[in-house]
Amino acid sequence: MSKTLKVGVIAGEVSGDLLGGDLIAALKTLHAGPVELVGVGGDALGAEGLVSLFDYSELSIMGFTQVIAKLPLLIRRIRQTADALIAARPDILVIIDSPDFTHRVAKRVRKELPDLPVVNYVCPSVWAWKEHRARDMLAYVDHVLAVLPFEPEAMKRLGGPETTFVGHRLSEVPGVVAARRHTALPPEGEPPTILLLPGSRAGEINSLAPVFKDVARIYAERNAMPRFVMPTVGRREQLVRAAIAGWPVKPEVVVNDDEKWKAFGEAHAAVAASGTVILELALSGIPVISAYKADFIGRFMLHKITIWSAALPNLIADRPLVPEYMNDSMRAGALSRWMELLTRDTPQRAIMLEGFDDVWQKMRTEVAPGLRTAQVTLDVLERKGGI
Repeated sequence: MSKTLKVGVIAGEVSGDLLGGDLIAALKTLHAGPVELVGVGGDALGAEGLVSLFDYSELSIMGFTQVIAKLPLLIRRIRQTADALIAARPDILVIIDSPDFTHRVAKRVRKELPDLPVVNYVCPSVWAWKEHRARDMLAYVDHVLAVLPFEPEAMKRLGGPETTFVGHRLSEVPGVVAARRHTALPPEGEPPTILLLPGSRAGEINSLAPVFKDVARIYAERNAMPRFVMPTVGRREQLVRAAIAGWPVKPEVVVNDDEKWKAFGEAHAAVAASGTVILELALSGIPVISAYKADFIGRFMLHKITIWSAALPNLIADRPLVPEYMNDSMRAGALSRWMELLTRDTPQRAIMLEGFDDVWQKMRTEVAPGLRTAQVTLDVLERKGGI
């Protein structure tokens, strides 16, 4: 019987937990022996056998203000996680996204276990701000698994660790693939379906809900009554329902995945919080406007961002596709008028959808992302003299 492969794994958010679950499931198909897990994660990693050191939802924070407020807790959890990994002495450590937490853990573990291979799944946005972080990672990361096609070249340019584009799990999600088949506008006389996506973090929802309320109201005043749908996650349902309680034009709130993907398949346009969901919508072929409100300290730090756009489809296509509204530039009247352009047969809609097709092609890989990440992870382990 082959040796047990002990994997240290740390995921700080739902998206990272899903990536980790795919990676571990694929590792189990490639490694002949048992796979044992130690670290931090959620339901997806739990389904693969991880007993998380603590509830990882504690790490779901947004903005610099929340980071500062939770700093004592973060420091305590960093120490707890690093100590547990050092004691467990895994064969390899995989850190997934959430760099404020995972990278600090990796630095502590590498100091005590200098020969431990460390793989970073999801490249930090060093290409967007604080570029020196790429070179700093050489001290504690052996290989980066990138989910965006432009990141390997960016890491090479910045002098960071070796980086491989492994693809993005969104390109394999059945709901995304199905939604791409339904990009036509509704028949004449039928109202469009518009998605309102204020984010999954409490801070995002509280800051964007008032703007989205006015977007829905203005659009409804100027057009035949549309259908608004607001997908959310179970843990935020009560917060979302409270936020829309006083809206004059109320959206349908959908919670589970089946309802979400049904809404995506029926949607003709969307306005969404800046983040991965913008890429999710682009891959689904849904024209979208990006909205973001930074907290006070976040606004102060904006001048440090060097990238020309925060919308991932724009960066992947290397041209403006998704309109972006941030902070004081965000006006509900502008967003609602963009919705009018995107729910009609206009050049703006056509250009955006054509660009989204380019994004789709660039994001596709021959090997499924989960399997490719497992292959590269085992390659790193072999090169470092592991199993």
